[in-house]
Formats: sequence, C-alpha cells, structure tokens
Amino acid sequence: MSIKTDEELAKLKVVGKIVRKALDAMAAAVRIGITTAELDQIGAAILTEYGAEAAPPKVYGFPGSVCISVNDEAVHGIPGSRALRDGDLVKLDLVAEKDNLFADAAVTVRVGNVSTTADALVRCAEAAFWKAMAVARIGFRTCHIGREVERETRSHGFRIMPAYGGHGVGRTIHEAPSVPNFDDRTCRTKLFEGLVIAVEPIITTGNGRGVLLSDRWTVRTADRSLSAHYEHTIVITKGAPLLLTA
Repeated sequence: MSIKTDEELAKLKVVGKIVRKALDAMAAAVRIGITTAELDQIGAAILTEYGAEAAPPKVYGFPGSVCISVNDEAVHGIPGSRALRDGDLVKLDLVAEKDNLFADAAVTVRVGNVSTTADALVRCAEAAFWKAMAVARIGFRTCHIGREVERETRSHGFRIMPAYGGHGVGRTIHEAPSVPNFDDRTCRTKLFEGLVIAVEPIITTGNGRGVLLSDRWTVRTADRSLSAHYEHTIVITKGAPLLLTA
C-alpha cells in the first residue's frame, strides 16, 4: 500500500507494535518440549488482548494463527502437536490485522544448543535484512533490495530461496510490488515515499529449492537443508526506512 494520511500511518504503527509484542512473547516461550500449537496459542492470545486478528486464517483460510516452521520447513508451517527439540530452528511468521490494516514480521529462534552452522544461518538472515535497509530508500528499486540480500547471503556461504520473497503489505497480506531476495531485473518497481513493504530474507544451507508438502501449506527445502527467515514491515520515507514491526 501507499500511505496517504498521518492517520493511516498511526494505525499501521499500532498494528506493527502488536505484531512485535506477539512475536516477542512467542520467542520468549520457545523451549525444548513446547509444541508449535502452544506457541500459536500464545501469539493468538496477544493479538486478542490488543484487539487485533490473525490475518492468514481470515484472508487465506490458513489452519492456524501463526505460520510456524521448523528446521527444513522454510515457510507456512501449520501449528500442531510437534514438540520442539534441542538444536531446532523454529521460524515464527505472523501477520496481524487491526482497523483493516496489516503488518507482517518473522523471526527465527534457536531451541537449546544449536549447531555452529545453524547459528550462523540465523545471524546471516538478519544481517541480510539490515544490508537491504541501506537501499530501502527513495530512488532505488525492489531488485536492489534483492541484490543486497543475496550478496550478504552468499558471502556467508548460504543461498536464498528465489521462489520466495517479500511483498507489498498494508491493506491485505500480499500486495504489489514483489520484493525479491535476489537481483530480479523483472522486479524494477521504484521505491517511493509512503510505500509499505515486507522485506524478508528466506535463506538455506542447501541449494535453495523448495517443495510444497501434502498439507498444501508447508514449504520445505527440497534437499532437507536448514532454513532461516527474518522479516519486518517497513515504510519508505525521505530518509531511512521506518520499521513498523521492530
């Protein structure tokens, strides 16, 4: 979306803060033995407390409030009875709606003692996001964001998953423009003041290909390699981007 009024921006800031509160609560609850369904319930309770709704079930009929993906599950994992184990990487991806406006963010959380590679992968996903923020400014294009994400990812020996990336957000979950995680020259939308987008490096230790599971939601890495995900909803401004979900 493109922000038209100060009132819209204020409302987006509110829903962005709610998303942050829910993600922080879920991340703090991550421990060996907790199930992904229990984490989902924690996130849903925070949304209810602050008068927001989980957007994926409302917009797409997703069977949960939060997308929760573990290890080789890259995105859109369905919460359920799976209990987290020592060494897991759990991705918490939450989109909330309040006052007809949406915000989207994700974080990868380490469970117990993770491997050196897993730890580096999580750090890389976040670092790639911050590298992208240097070009999330007026006059650059969406492909420039992708270029920075892929450069940082490859510099650490990992790969992006090119089929999955960021997007416009605000009036619903997924809007134009596409925000790739690589230098996709077909995605040349110029960034302009007021544009609201979700920037989300989704990276892996493997070859970068994904497969859709039989549940028709969960995407895992084709080679069963570890993946990590980091995301914020941002607003393009005259200066540095405004992070609504930070």
